Amino acid sequence: MAVQPTDVQKALKGADYPAGRDDLVSLAERNGADDDVVDALRGMDDDTFDSPADVMKGVQGALGGGG
Repeated sequence: MAVQPTDVQKALKGADYPAGRDDLVSLAERNGADDDVVDALRGMDDDTFDSPADVMKGVQGALGGGG
């Protein structure tokens, strides 16, 4: 199943930026994100993200998609 931007946004509700990858993964797990979303967040290359847009770029990269 493809990870949808809305799923990522729901998973990261309440995130404070800048945020570390591990913090975002933990938040997504607490928010009940499905495994696909958590795995995509874990697979991001960067360690720190300044905004939700940065996270979406990271998730697209983790999934092999274009940005």
